[in-house]
Order: sequence, then structure tokens, then C-alpha cells
Amino acid sequence: MTLLLKQLFALVRLLNSDTGTNQIAAGVACGLILGFAPMLSLQALLVFVCMFLFRIQIGAALTSAFFFALVAWLFDPVSHLVGSAILEAESLQPLFTTLYNMPLVPLTRFYNSVVMGAGAISILLALPVFFASKRLIVAYRVKVVARFRSSPFWKLWSGTTFFKWYATYDKLHG
Repeated sequence: MTLLLKQLFALVRLLNSDTGTNQIAAGVACGLILGFAPMLSLQALLVFVCMFLFRIQIGAALTSAFFFALVAWLFDPVSHLVGSAILEAESLQPLFTTLYNMPLVPLTRFYNSVVMGAGAISILLALPVFFASKRLIVAYRVKVVARFRSSPFWKLWSGTTFFKWYATYDKLHG
């Protein structure tokens, strides 16, 4: 329970920060792929490499991966159907045979219908999730944060000595 609350507070803090919306939205999209991918797999490693090479918010990716992993099991029947359709396609059989005989590719477990379907679904949903999360982040920052900062509670809190000390500390030490 503490881990869940810690992740939620980290996400709220990230949404309220000055981090760019593209970086956070890309992190959420990568989290979707990570959440749907099996743990300790080659595709998860590839997503981590992309996160480190490009300007993608890792905190958003890990937080959203945690939540998408909780939701991914609901998609297992659909993933199985999609994966079975892809794996049983007659025209792709030579490709899958070649991939299976390669040294590292079987570590992706692409031959499992649920893994193949979840991978295909997550890649198809990554772009819509990116744009939807970007739009939601902008709306959150415009509506919720602006309304909260104009509330009497925030004005009272931001006038305290402790808040001023924390703001100075946070500015100096990040």
C-alpha cells in the first residue's frame, strides 16, 4: 500500500513540475508497452534503452507501467485472440521460423500468443495513449493546478515559513 501511495504522490509531483508534456506523455506511452510486456524480457530491455537514449520521463514510465501491468491481465483474452491470429497467419510462418532460430530473439517469447497479442496491442495503443495523456496533462495543469493555486488553502500554505524554506531548499537541491 505504501508503494502505491508513493507512486501516486510521485506522479502528482511530476504533473505539477515544469517537466515538458511531451516527455511525460512519452513516459506514459513507454509505460504502456512496459506494462503489457513480460517482466525481464528483451522487449522491456529495448524500451528501457529507448528511455535512456531519448528524453523520456522515466518516473512517468515506471509509474504508468505499474498501473498498466495491473490492467494488462484484463486484456489477456483479447491478447490471446490477436496473438493467435498473428502467429497462425500462414504468410508469416517462414518469418517466425527464422526468428525462432536466431540467437536472442526467442528471449522475447514472441511464440506465446498472449505475449504476441499484448505486444501488438500495446504498440498500436502507444500513439493514442501518448496524445491522450499529453492532452490530459495540459488540461490538468491549466484547470486543476491553476484552481488549486488560487484557493485560500494554497495562499495560506504558501505564506508559511516552512513552505518558504522548502521552496528555497527545493530550488537549490532539486
